[in-house]
Amino acid sequence: MPVVSRPFTRLLACFLLLGLLLVPPPIRSEDATGLRQLRTIPLSKLDALLPVGTHVLIERNAIEAFLVALEGVPPDWATVYGHGHHDLGHDERLFNLNRERDAAREENLVLNWHVAFVWPGELSQFDPDTKSYTVAIGPVFNSTGWGMVRFKPEEFPSNLRVRPNRNLPV
Repeated sequence: MPVVSRPFTRLLACFLLLGLLLVPPPIRSEDATGLRQLRTIPLSKLDALLPVGTHVLIERNAIEAFLVALEGVPPDWATVYGHGHHDLGHDERLFNLNRERDAAREENLVLNWHVAFVWPGELSQFDPDTKSYTVAIGPVFNSTGWGMVRFKPEEFPSNLRVRPNRNLPV
């Protein structure tokens, strides 16, 4: 029987990442130091914790609305991929598309929006030295009309840990 339920680990990862996303962009992530209390709330109360105007990109409609505001229309994936990854010119077409998209986004004010998204986390190995579990976190692939979408930060702390509360019943 697992020590912590899967929904709990997802909620845990959401709030760990939420704290990271609210840091201003010029600040780089660093490994976490010290202990902090873990806060858990239902996702329905998430807006109460976020700055006013934060765009929560969890549901397909919200993700697609963000992409429409950012780029207008989805790329023509059929042209980019041709007959698949081994199609002659695929890499060059994808590289060119990404450069075009980056250039078109440069002046877009949508890039100044505060956004929040979910990365699931799973408790991994127990570390007896720190009396905590390591947390394995990775992006969710969201199926949208634009294709598969995932969000990823530029950097991420490498030492996330969860320590059980001693007062929890066994």
